[in-house]
Amino acid sequence: MSKYNSLWEYVQKNGNQSFKLTFNEIKDIAGIPIDHSFLKYKKELAEYGYQVGKISMKEQTVVFNKID
Repeated sequence: MSKYNSLWEYVQKNGNQSFKLTFNEIKDIAGIPIDHSFLKYKKELAEYGYQVGKISMKEQTVVFNKID
């Protein structure tokens, strides 16, 4: 079980083609702050039908895109 499972489930339930979450929203959903390990764990999201798009350090946001 991944430490980001609750985030992946949230993304899957969202259902939108593409949407953006802030780092703070991700912390609230996952229960942990986003950190460097997120880059490793983001591959798991494909199992939920999504992929991580742009990660903006400046805006502190992550874009999630549905896989067609």
